[in-house]
Amino acid sequence: MSIVILAEKPSQGRAYADAFRNTIKKDGYIEVVDSRFFNGKAFITWGFGHLVELVEPEQYKDEWKRWSMKTLPIFPEQFNFQVAKDKRKQFAVVKKLLQSATGIIVATDCGREGENIARSIIMLAGAWNKPVKRLWINSLEVEEIHRGFRNLKEGHYYIPLYREAQTRQFSDWLVGMNASRLYTLLLQQKGVRGPFSVGRVQTPTLYMIYKRQQEIENFQSEPFFEWIGDTTVKNGQFEAKHKERFKTKEEAQAVLDKHNVIVGENRGVIERLRKALKRTKSPRLHTLSSLQAKANKIWKYSPSETLKIAQSLYEKKLISYPRTDTHFITENEFAYLKKHLSDYQNCAGVNLDVAFPNAQKRFVDSSKVQEHYAIIPTRKTLDLKTLSAKERNIYREVILTTLAMFAPDYEYEETKVVVNVNGLLFEKTGKVERKKGWKMLFDKDELKADPKKEEDSALPEMEEGVACTVDVKLKEGMTQPPKPFTEGKLIQVMKSAGKDVEDEEAKEMLRKSEGIGTEATRAAIIETLKHQKYIEVKKNIVHITKKGQILCRAVEGTLLSSPEMTGKWERYLHKIGQSEGTQEVFIQQIEKFIQSLLESAPGSVGPLHVHVKEEEQQSFIGTCPVCGNGRVQDKGKFYGCTEYQKGCTFTLPKIFCGKKLSDAMIRKLLNGGKTGLLKGFKSKKGKSFEAYLQIENGRLKFEFPVRK
Repeated sequence: MSIVILAEKPSQGRAYADAFRNTIKKDGYIEVVDSRFFNGKAFITWGFGHLVELVEPEQYKDEWKRWSMKTLPIFPEQFNFQVAKDKRKQFAVVKKLLQSATGIIVATDCGREGENIARSIIMLAGAWNKPVKRLWINSLEVEEIHRGFRNLKEGHYYIPLYREAQTRQFSDWLVGMNASRLYTLLLQQKGVRGPFSVGRVQTPTLYMIYKRQQEIENFQSEPFFEWIGDTTVKNGQFEAKHKERFKTKEEAQAVLDKHNVIVGENRGVIERLRKALKRTKSPRLHTLSSLQAKANKIWKYSPSETLKIAQSLYEKKLISYPRTDTHFITENEFAYLKKHLSDYQNCAGVNLDVAFPNAQKRFVDSSKVQEHYAIIPTRKTLDLKTLSAKERNIYREVILTTLAMFAPDYEYEETKVVVNVNGLLFEKTGKVERKKGWKMLFDKDELKADPKKEEDSALPEMEEGVACTVDVKLKEGMTQPPKPFTEGKLIQVMKSAGKDVEDEEAKEMLRKSEGIGTEATRAAIIETLKHQKYIEVKKNIVHITKKGQILCRAVEGTLLSSPEMTGKWERYLHKIGQSEGTQEVFIQQIEKFIQSLLESAPGSVGPLHVHVKEEEQQSFIGTCPVCGNGRVQDKGKFYGCTEYQKGCTFTLPKIFCGKKLSDAMIRKLLNGGKTGLLKGFKSKKGKSFEAYLQIENGRLKFEFPVRK
């Protein structure tokens, strides 16, 4: 017997190998002989993420290579897959092992996408009929890996998750290929050059950013007036406020006149005084979204950066699986966390008073844990100094949030006072911290990320019914526009998308599916919007570009601009994952939507009241070195000359010999220069080398450094 363990990437494969005895590293796989788990040999192999991808439209039909309204819609009779060009060597290793295996253990990430990655590889390798088991674990600790391999699940149980992820992949391909071509061609008719990428999730997300920016730009700040009462009692002073706001000074004065109150000193009385001891519970355990939002607020890490750091900590066996959407854990996790409390305190350098030694429903609820539990530390701890600064911040945040679950509540005394001046009421709330509780664990910077932070505002001692002096003053303010999105806030807005959707059913779908995108994809969606040059992030503020504005104007009023469509899609996709829906029905609905879009969009793209010429200028990289007349422009998958229609065929690739070429490199080349010494090129034999790049006779050419 030979068992093949299919991991998602090399680091994951190595983590599995660390848990077994008698391992031998080979080229593209690891051989294992461990009788505790396997009868005979086992082979651990891996992909590099997506080894297998959907083919391009032109590989179905030659006519689909050309971007033309006449060739739309693009509906393949069946979807075909291929091996990514730069991953063929590893696929050959995986294919050979899978075909000779007597059984397969799917050990990719435990989720829909991991299931899709594994099953797509198995399908293309021609090993679909092999017996399949599923490894389903939440951390890469040795104990957890051992437990998982002793309790392997039946592979067929997870096929609905694979179907769900694959259906999402197919539908995103259909919308992307058809809508991107449609709107690119329609905008070309309006004089806008360049490709426009349109997507099921990325476009509604972009439109939310556009809508917020429009609200800010169109906001008309207006004055408002309110009465302030500087109140003096025997033991001190405090500032109270009348709760009503007024649009004009005249309205404000009318209220004063009604109560025979003057601007200046008045006699008043403490009408009501209420004191209460209040408690604030510690924050919930982290999901990926909440961790991304907090890291962005405190350290300005982008969501994709936070995910990358969390993934690194997961692969180092320090935290549990990061792509989780639940705040809860089960009794099992609570038990080991409790057992290792002193280890976590030593690691984070804090002291903890354990107030809640038993599980609380706020954190521990097995019914709320489906695929994965909240992000928590594993049993393993280490010296924080061995981590990078960014890893240290994220790891410590996970530890402290977990420790806070055991810590006392934050306690403060709240005093509410109402001051009466001839029937005109002024109010003030004072708060005094009594017990720091769980807040003792966190730094001041981290507490700033807590929207419910309590600030000390002690009031002087006083009693109900006593007289006081109230100096009444008019305060003028200006209404403020909505705040622009940060990347962290955008993650939260995507998760809560749908509040403005009018269709009640769609709104409920969005609530249940937790907005648009998933925990695993939201960061990638934001990165896609950056890559497409639809948005820019400056000082952590998200700004929409001219190109982004043009697309938003084009899709305005369609379902592509609303999270409503995504809400309905996500709901049905979830049904497929629960074996309550079918891929065929869903794809049919997608095709109907695209057909409707092709019919309605040409008439809905009206005049574009944006600076089209300015956007074009921004998209130009440089002058064409071949024809001398055209401009070289980002065409999506390559750089090309704008004089293509007149016969200029000059293009430059975005990836050359395995090396990604940036806009800055291309600009340097077009200005007649050569790049600096670039590392990371790959020869046909797979060897890395370094070289300078320059353009000669319209083609890229290497110049190699002189060797001593």
